[in-house]
Formats: sequence, C-alpha cells, structure tokens
Amino acid sequence: MRGVSGALVPAVGRTVPWRALGAGAVVGLLLVALPRLLSVEPDPWLSLNLLRAAVLAFALGLAFLLDDPARHLTTPVTTRRWVRTGLRVAWVVPPAALWWTAALALVPEKVRPPVGSVTLEAGATAVFALAAAAMAVRFGNEPESGPTVAAGVLTTAVLAQVLLPDRWSLFVATGDPRWEAAHERWALVLALAALVWGACGPEPVRRGFRFLRRRPTAADPSAA
Repeated sequence: MRGVSGALVPAVGRTVPWRALGAGAVVGLLLVALPRLLSVEPDPWLSLNLLRAAVLAFALGLAFLLDDPARHLTTPVTTRRWVRTGLRVAWVVPPAALWWTAALALVPEKVRPPVGSVTLEAGATAVFALAAAAMAVRFGNEPESGPTVAAGVLTTAVLAQVLLPDRWSLFVATGDPRWEAAHERWALVLALAALVWGACGPEPVRRGFRFLRRRPTAADPSAA
C-alpha cells in the first residue's frame, strides 16, 4: 500500500484498543455459550438471538477502534488518515474472523441459523459500528469517542428492534416468510454503512469559520 512504511504497521497495531475489542469478543462468546453453560436445550430462535446479541457485543468493542488519545498530535503526519484507519481495520479482521468462527461453532449444528444470512447480519452490524466511529472522528473533536459511539450503536439496535414496523423488520426468525426480504434489507444496511464509512475517511472537518478582515478605509479612524 502506497504511503505505508514497515514501521507504520506495528506502530498502528500498538494503538488498536485491544482491551475494548477483547471485552466485546469475550462477552459475545459467553452469550453464545450460555445454553451450554446452563445445560439448557437450545432452540433455533434462542440460538439466533444469542448470536445477534454476541454480534452486538463485538460491535460495541469495534466502536472504540478509532479512539486515539494522541489524535491532535498525530493529525499533521504525512500518512493519510484513511491509510491509518485501514491499517487498524486490517489488524482487527483476522481475529474478528476467528471470533466469528468460534461463535458459530458454539451453536449446535441442529439449531444453527443459515451461516450466510447470519454472517451478513454480523458484517452489516460491524460495518455500521465502524461507520459510526468514522463519523465521530470526521465531525467531532473528541480523541476518544468510543463510549459515545458505543452508546449510539446500542441505542440504534434497540430502537430498530422496537420501532421498525413488521414489514421493515430486520430481526426475524429463520422460518419466517420475511427471512429473505429481511436480509435484503440487511444488505442495504451494509451498503449504506460502507458508503458512510468511506465518505468519512478523509481528515476531520476543522471547526470554526474564517472571517474576512474588513479593509480599512480613509474615513475609518482605525486606518490612521
């Protein structure tokens, strides 16, 4: 990748908020493993919702991905922000893929939802969290906006569950006739979130306005 030095990759890796990501990953796996831990016979609806809850927990960890305590010190560097952001995501993708594989493996095969469809849901949720984090960086001035972004992602998930009418529902059961239509909407969420994420890739918008100074005139006492 152009503009990426050998020293930049490990340097970016050290700035990734691994604790927040790890906490989300652990909570997610514990949620999926609840039936096994409690010796409860899982059913398809319970397993699907536990997977969705696990994805949300992991997405809340992703909300912290772009946090940078030294943000105002690192803004003037020559490497573009989208490169640094891309490197952070590149660091996270392999462990995220392993985490998702483990989460699916914890669900018994007989009650496991269709892997492709539920992976689409997971991908859309993750990209939505990343888009929200990118928006916070692009339009905000807070170096560590992760808590605010995580709260926004959680609130959006709850409101989507409660307020969306049935014909637009995203969270449907595997045997529901709306399953295919719901995942078309999930694909739309993924596409829109990716567009927002890409649009927020450039350097943050600078706050404030520049005012033109009024040129002094001969009649102006300050011109003397």
